[in-house]
Amino acid sequence: MNLHLQPVQVATGSNDQESRLVFADGLLVAILVRLSTMHGADAGRWHMEAGFGHIHDAIAPTFADLDEVQTWIADHLSAPL
Repeated sequence: MNLHLQPVQVATGSNDQESRLVFADGLLVAILVRLSTMHGADAGRWHMEAGFGHIHDAIAPTFADLDEVQTWIADHLSAPL
């Protein structure tokens, strides 16, 4: 599986605007948002704002970095339904 992260800005209605679109083999599977300072201790962590396909209903934790996110997404996309 080939994951590609594309930087974007998302209009979240808050200071959380730094974002990534996550593509798996060319298909959009997630939208990630980096948490701003308004989130206190979680500032700088990545949150899965939306997931599609196999990870649509998955309850995702926040992630320390994009490598951790990619590992989590790859594990969930490769798991059987």
